[in-house]
Amino acid sequence: MSENIITITNVSKYFKEGTALKDVTIAFEKGKIHGIIGRNGSGKTVLFKCICGFIPPSTGEIVVNGKVIGKDTDIPDNVGIIIEAPGFLPNYSGFKNLCLLASINHKIKKDAIRAAMIKVGLDPNNKKHVSKYSMGMRQRLGIAQAIMENPEILILDEPMNGLDLAGVKEIRELLKDLKDEGKTIILSSHNSEDIRELCDTVCEMDAGILNIKQI
Repeated sequence: MSENIITITNVSKYFKEGTALKDVTIAFEKGKIHGIIGRNGSGKTVLFKCICGFIPPSTGEIVVNGKVIGKDTDIPDNVGIIIEAPGFLPNYSGFKNLCLLASINHKIKKDAIRAAMIKVGLDPNNKKHVSKYSMGMRQRLGIAQAIMENPEILILDEPMNGLDLAGVKEIRELLKDLKDEGKTIILSSHNSEDIRELCDTVCEMDAGILNIKQI
């Protein structure tokens, strides 16, 4: 029997400059990859930030794993996140950055951090500072950060940004493997091939309105 792990009901978000989300209602089933497509400024990133508790919706309700965001919990538990460009301390190595982030929750040890970096194609022993990383390497490090604590849900905003063709192929395979492990993944992408190859469901966001697409 299917189980919805995230339920969004009548969510709107208003800013001074305009409306970012208009009465969004959608449910995401556990253990699947769900794609959201749409142009820049369509509302995808705002929706992701609302799901993650980073900004509150103006109206409506978001439930993640049975908890109402902003009421039962401020930030949902057990969620790995990439939203916009991953931010890291430029004068530390990738491994050092992840160790500092992991120290906030005290959930994992260094071996788990090393394993996450290797999964995304990075060398945890590389002492190169993040300031010297390419865009693709930063994106890989962001994905490693998102998966290192073995979260149940992944919210990935354009996870393929900056990756070359080989890197895109590797990350697609990683996401498929994570789905096979039972993870629920919500991702946005400009690349129709990412959506076609990876996603079980697809929605299109346009001017803050979310519509389900047939695939």
